[in-house]
Amino acid sequence: MMLRRTPDENAAESAPAPAAVAEGGDYAPFERIAGAAESGLILLCDHASNALPAEYGDLGLPRAELERHIGYDIGAAGVTRALAARMGCPAVLTHFSRLLIDPNRGEDDPTLVMRLSDGAVVPGNRHVDDAEIARRIARFHRPYHRAIEAEIARMLAAGVVPALLSVHSFTPVWRGVPRPWHAALLWDLDPRLARPLIEALAAPGDLVVGDNEPYDGALRNDCLFRHGTARGLPHALIEIRQDLIAAPDGQTGWADRLAAVLPALLAQPELHRVSAFGSRTGPVAPIFT
Repeated sequence: MMLRRTPDENAAESAPAPAAVAEGGDYAPFERIAGAAESGLILLCDHASNALPAEYGDLGLPRAELERHIGYDIGAAGVTRALAARMGCPAVLTHFSRLLIDPNRGEDDPTLVMRLSDGAVVPGNRHVDDAEIARRIARFHRPYHRAIEAEIARMLAAGVVPALLSVHSFTPVWRGVPRPWHAALLWDLDPRLARPLIEALAAPGDLVVGDNEPYDGALRNDCLFRHGTARGLPHALIEIRQDLIAAPDGQTGWADRLAAVLPALLAQPELHRVSAFGSRTGPVAPIFT
């Protein structure tokens, strides 16, 4: 099956070529970038691509809709690939649009398959039933999360407790209101990576860095809840404003900025310990690593 390439997937020339892994047929639902366990870091990109398997067409949408933020996180994949190259760390990226199924939602989340997204009705999702949602979970959602679990297992087998950093992007304007933040860190109750990264990015004085804004990092059963909170692994989600990373130079520039501050943070022992912090969303059933 042919994959449609996003602008991000043609950018970041200095980044390593991702390894596409196919499960359940010839469509590759995720990409893995190999990296050293010694890096102590795993990068995740939940909304890396607006690609769709040929059988789903464009979900009945004009192609321009899939190029918007509703189709994927603009710029996030380019930042992830470039940062993985600079840090020598592994990364796992999705290879399907969030409109097909959202890997940053739990399997029981009502927004797992969106029928309406930022004013756009998604015809290909309008009549999805439980059987079709289960099919998409099995073919796309679970393989991505199994890939993350495998990467964590590789690190742990090498004697390294990894920190997880998930890379996202947000629109510069929402419902007519400009957003002042250049970037933001989202987190639940585990401050080990988020707090120091907020401070490090804000220290030069040239950025407005949000702390759990414009979104809240406490979302039950989302990607970092599942792989970070429940496992007791240090983790954070970074959101970067899309106008800053829409072009390749912005993506590599942000990778450089993050690569300049992350090594000192990752050198802290607390970022390589399993610790249960719980969640603001309620009780957590721990997954023992």
